[in-house]
Amino acid sequence: MILVNMKKEKENIFNKILKRKKIVAFLLVIIIIGFVAWRLLAKRGSNVETAKVEKGMVESELVLSGFINADEYAKLSFSTSGNLSWVGVKEGQEVKKGQMLGKLDSTSLNSAYQQARSTLRAAEATVQNIHDQVKDHSGDETYVQKDTRTTAEVTKDRAYESMLIAQDNLKNATLYSPFSGIVTYVANSFPGMMVMYTQTQFEVINPETLYFDVTADQTEVIDVYMGQKVKVLLDSLSDEEMDGEISFIGYTPRVGESGTSYKIKVKFNGSVSDVKKYRVGMTGDAKFILEQKEDVLYVPPKFITSDNKGKYVSLSKKNNKTYIEVGIESEDRVEIKGDIKEGDILYD
Repeated sequence: MILVNMKKEKENIFNKILKRKKIVAFLLVIIIIGFVAWRLLAKRGSNVETAKVEKGMVESELVLSGFINADEYAKLSFSTSGNLSWVGVKEGQEVKKGQMLGKLDSTSLNSAYQQARSTLRAAEATVQNIHDQVKDHSGDETYVQKDTRTTAEVTKDRAYESMLIAQDNLKNATLYSPFSGIVTYVANSFPGMMVMYTQTQFEVINPETLYFDVTADQTEVIDVYMGQKVKVLLDSLSDEEMDGEISFIGYTPRVGESGTSYKIKVKFNGSVSDVKKYRVGMTGDAKFILEQKEDVLYVPPKFITSDNKGKYVSLSKKNNKTYIEVGIESEDRVEIKGDIKEGDILYD
């Protein structure tokens, strides 16, 4: 009996200890959950961003993408295929207008030209002979005489056209620079190669004619005008902003564009003739200044929110809404008007 009582007493003690452990574990879980929640709330509160209402200039901008192009940029190829007999320039070399760049072997071309000249001379002699035969029959020329004369004249005309083609091929066996500039591409740097008339052999560019080529759709082109100031920022030179102005606005849509869009040329102010730095095809953005206002209140765009009542900013962490009106907008500044003053702190 005593052993039974001792066993029950031990079980009671064990149950009490187990119950206390459960209570302690539960309290620990509550403490851990509370600590995690406090940390999250504290972290959330520390991530609240603020901004100060400032006064200054706000510019309304239109940003359009584009690339560097050139007015004087030529891709030159021969008008006929043949063997390359001479190359007179290298890539990067400066050339003058009319300077010889390269030429084809003109032996066969010259032979074709001389043959065409001989054929023309023979046709001219035949025509003169026929004309002598019918010169006294201007009033009574027979159909046979007319047919013979016409056939001879047509043969002469065809021979003359063939001679012009052969002469043109011989002349175009040599390529010349159409303007002063820099050779930016040479397909074959040495002679002896067979080249096709469809292949570009030389590229020449005049760096002084570089401009920024932009495309604007029909809703954007109405906001720009000739002489408008533009800032250009190239993707490859993101720390260097270049000034320019509009020198041309297209009157007809660009060919090949999916929508109705127009070409805009931005002429650079100052020299961008360094082809080692500025190259045709370099992409970037052009910022067109549409409107400017000075001495106005402005805030970053991300601090302006809207609901069914309108646009507002928050003047406290508790989302104290102050409704405002907005004016002109730029990428990083928005003009605001309303019950707000310079120096007020806004919360995101």
